[in-house]
Amino acid sequence: MRIGKQDAPFTSICTSDAETITVRGCDLVKELMGEIDFTSYFWLLVTGQMPNEDQLYFANAVLVALAEHGLVPSVVAARMTYAAAPEALQGAVAAGLLGCGSVVLGSAEIAGRFYAQSVADLRESGDDIHTVAVRNVQQWRTHSKAVPGFGHPQHAGGDPRANRLLAMADERGVSGDHVAMVRALKAALPETIGRDLPINVNAAIPSVMLDVGFPLTALKGIGLLCRTAGLIGHLTEEAERPIGFVMSGAAAAAISFD
Repeated sequence: MRIGKQDAPFTSICTSDAETITVRGCDLVKELMGEIDFTSYFWLLVTGQMPNEDQLYFANAVLVALAEHGLVPSVVAARMTYAAAPEALQGAVAAGLLGCGSVVLGSAEIAGRFYAQSVADLRESGDDIHTVAVRNVQQWRTHSKAVPGFGHPQHAGGDPRANRLLAMADERGVSGDHVAMVRALKAALPETIGRDLPINVNAAIPSVMLDVGFPLTALKGIGLLCRTAGLIGHLTEEAERPIGFVMSGAAAAAISFD
């Protein structure tokens, strides 16, 4: 039984034979190992091309920005899983990553699609950017109250990671249509939702990365990659100084039965 498209049986990522391993057209042993850093390799794997100076700079910056933010739900899930199954590090990492959805970690992808759609509207309509921003927020609000990339439960006065990333983009001259659209959308919030909200990191990351040429379809992978590093750090600490069952007990004590 045929399911889905089955007319393109090709891959351009990796092949190997008895003597060599070729990744994206490069000899893994001779051209990549010891020659490039892992962030460049990540970019190469995703795009098929080595990053330029700005692309590498911002890929590194966003991976550092998003890798760690304390005992967030993905970390709690991972540490509690590891406490219950210390023989399965991979299961604990997977438990943390499985919760990366529209509220936690996956919101950068949703925001990026919204900004890309808004930029396409700007280019196609010929309207000024404020008009386009207002229109797109209003359209978004017909199916979702929260405008992606704005507001933060802790950093109510402004997400320091977002502020720094946008400043870095301005300093290096890479701020383009997507960063401009994020700022226009923020300016449109008082008019469209009745209040101002700060730009958060899940707005800064996709807007900057799209402006330097990272693929829209791979945006969620940034959060998955860097948060994996954070999870491994937490699980190493969990093995040495366990708190998984402490968190489990605190959860049980905090919830009333009705």
